[in-house]
Amino acid sequence: MTCNKRNRTNRPIRYSSAALLWLCLLAGHSAASDGDTERGENRARLEPRGFIYGAALGIEREIYDGFERRVIPLPVLGYRGENLTVFGPFVSWEVAEFGEIELDLVLSPRFDGFDESDSDIFAGMEERELSMDYGFSLGYERNDWKIEMASLHDALDRSDGRELTLGLARVFRKGAVFIEPEIGLSYLDSRHVDYYFGVSEAEAATFRPAYDGDAALNTTLGVTLVTPAFLGGLTRIGIENTWFDSSIADSPLTDTDSSLSIYIAFSRFFGS
Repeated sequence: MTCNKRNRTNRPIRYSSAALLWLCLLAGHSAASDGDTERGENRARLEPRGFIYGAALGIEREIYDGFERRVIPLPVLGYRGENLTVFGPFVSWEVAEFGEIELDLVLSPRFDGFDESDSDIFAGMEERELSMDYGFSLGYERNDWKIEMASLHDALDRSDGRELTLGLARVFRKGAVFIEPEIGLSYLDSRHVDYYFGVSEAEAATFRPAYDGDAALNTTLGVTLVTPAFLGGLTRIGIENTWFDSSIADSPLTDTDSSLSIYIAFSRFFGS
């Protein structure tokens, strides 16, 4: 274990909920420090330390039948320090380094869920509530590449489920624009899938048969564009598409097997 501290994003890569909007909070603009050279100059410029503020808007195409989209406007208020990162309800604490691999403890909201008013398909069903996840992530960054694994568990026992994620990203620079394509895998255990996409015997109806959800492996591709060219701050636009496992797509609650998400955000550092 070393004492060298690198300034990294400190967040698990997640793909199965509207939480992707909060990726827009994890950005800033400054010159790279000497300690960031191994991470890559482009990544260091996008992830400096300090307090930020701004606004963000996210739109996610839901896969639930009749529940077309979530629109999420959010204020941007956060802090990234040497060990601690806080962006709204997202919290990450770096607890150890093993060479160039960092271990973080994380707390993260899960925006999944529904109630009867969201769609006719949910009529007579119990509400599926939002939750908070806790867990850890392992991250490695070098030469503008980033690979991250995370294990998250339902902290509020809504589903009592677990999610495992693996993500790979690379930052490129074209003039004043930074481009970051990303690919990710997300494994959701059967308890999570059954809670959010299952139908119990008591909830079954002629238009909605009972359904037991099995574990799922989902795939996501995305790209983010970031530029410091406007109003002395940083503008970020991202788009992601997630393809869902058949155990989710075959649920009587869903009507598609993929979901497109788009977000835009503007942020500045306090004092800038």
